[in-house]
Amino acid sequence: MENNNDKKIIDEQCQEDCTVQKNEKFSELETLKQSIEDQKKIAQDYYDQLVRLKAEFENYRRRLEKEKYDYLEFGKEKILIKQIGINDVLTHALNSAKAKNNVESIITGLEIISKEFSKILKEEGVEELHCETFDPNICEALDYVESNEHSDGKIIEVYQKGYKMNGKLIRLAKVKVVKNNTEIKKEK
Repeated sequence: MENNNDKKIIDEQCQEDCTVQKNEKFSELETLKQSIEDQKKIAQDYYDQLVRLKAEFENYRRRLEKEKYDYLEFGKEKILIKQIGINDVLTHALNSAKAKNNVESIITGLEIISKEFSKILKEEGVEELHCETFDPNICEALDYVESNEHSDGKIIEVYQKGYKMNGKLIRLAKVKVVKNNTEIKKEK
């Protein structure tokens, strides 16, 4: 009988231990489930932030493109308004020349137009290049003339003026340059 009693006690203890172990396992399982739910919420928050950031970046990019376009349009408008002023002066000079039929009024009109256009260029930071002798960094020699009267490399005619804008070369001067006869003979 004792054996039976012992067996009963052992069975009861085993059941209690199993129940405790089951409860511990269920508790662990609940903790893990809660942790997974917490991690899912955190992942969802990160995903939502990512989606918002992507949308904000797209909006920023579009806004930047629009601002760039607006600045370019504003710049064009500013230049065109000045050119319209030159067109007004040109039209006035043309009408004046037609009415008076005199060369002096045409010359005066052209001088006014030239001054007005030079003023606009200066306002925009454009400067005319001035060069007495040939410099390949700012000049393009289109023609050479042999001469002993001038020093070698002297510019005797400018076909097209050169310009720089805010210190940057934007167009080379196209020129006619002297090749000194004495220099040519020495080379031969």
